[in-house]
Amino acid sequence: MTCLSFLCCRKLDSATRSPELDDELSGVHNVNLYSYKELRIATDDFSQAKKIGEGGFGSVYKGKLRTGQMAAIKVLSSESSQGVKEFLTEIQVISDVEHENLVKLYGCCVEGNQRILVYNYLENNSLAQTLLGKNHSQIQFSWRTRVKICIGVAKGLAYLHEEMRPHIVHRDIKASNILLDKDLTPKISDFGLAKLIPPEMTHVSTRVAGTIGYLAPEYAIVGKLTRKADIYSFGVLLIEIVTGRCNTNMQLPIDEQYILERTWQLYERRELVMLVDTSLNGDFDAEQACRFLKIGLLCTQDSPKLRPSMSTVVQLLIGEKKFDENNITKPGLISDVMDLKIRPNPKAKPDINNTSTNYTSSGSENLDSTSSTGNFSQATMTFTSVYDRSN
Repeated sequence: MTCLSFLCCRKLDSATRSPELDDELSGVHNVNLYSYKELRIATDDFSQAKKIGEGGFGSVYKGKLRTGQMAAIKVLSSESSQGVKEFLTEIQVISDVEHENLVKLYGCCVEGNQRILVYNYLENNSLAQTLLGKNHSQIQFSWRTRVKICIGVAKGLAYLHEEMRPHIVHRDIKASNILLDKDLTPKISDFGLAKLIPPEMTHVSTRVAGTIGYLAPEYAIVGKLTRKADIYSFGVLLIEIVTGRCNTNMQLPIDEQYILERTWQLYERRELVMLVDTSLNGDFDAEQACRFLKIGLLCTQDSPKLRPSMSTVVQLLIGEKKFDENNITKPGLISDVMDLKIRPNPKAKPDINNTSTNYTSSGSENLDSTSSTGNFSQATMTFTSVYDRSN
């Protein structure tokens, strides 16, 4: 019997839970509940040697479950803890998600003030570490592999946006949240910690949680969150995968520091092929690469209403649908956003934890940053300028 079948619908022993918890658990089904003790044993008492990630939401550990199965165990910080009922309600939705391009949530722990998530462990780290990281990876990202990753991420996001009920907006699509399994199949992580958008709602205004460089202007400035904000982030990620570089690199000449701005410049000059990752040594489909970069520009247009849906993006990537290049308008550029007069929201205290490895904690109400020498995504700030672009 596998670990999952053994744990399915399993409740904690009555000796380890309170009567109040019994009430909270009464309406929860098909959620695997782990005891704190077994997760502590699985991670060697949450030892530093087992830590594989840290961010605004808490720490992540590699653990070995009782059956020998490896898992990524995310211990949410005390600031992130929700009430049991609210927490389990979200977990209920996440646990039902089954898609090839989404990280699988095995279950959780809700003992006392502990809020711990247990995910499947993925062997090949994140895109941020393997493709874009400053340390050279042994993984060879051929053009064929990059195409597979781009399409896979698009399919996973389309599933969250259009097939899930209620729809899920991730809020923090970025390279460090795209994990790779042993076959380099991409898996979107941390989607389970995003806000759930009921079908009847057009958007949610919320405190911004994400990473500048991937943030859509309308979200960064006034916190207007829709699926179009995720699509903007995906467009930036798509360009990163084709070019093999981070969205921001302050070591480059000033007109090349922001990849989206650079992409627009070369698009206007009809020289997009110059952006393709030189590590491919010319071994790529130039026409397809330029088409992917143009799709990235379509996704990052300044006006949200002009960005295609994720299902349309999938069709564009696989070649089932074509687009008119004349319809591509200037993207919402990070340089334009950074030039605005901004100030931190005094009520929002940014979490300046660096996210250095895979399984980073994100999509929370805390603000996170990802940094390395030269290449980085800047910490989120709350913008106070008026944003009046139509959407």
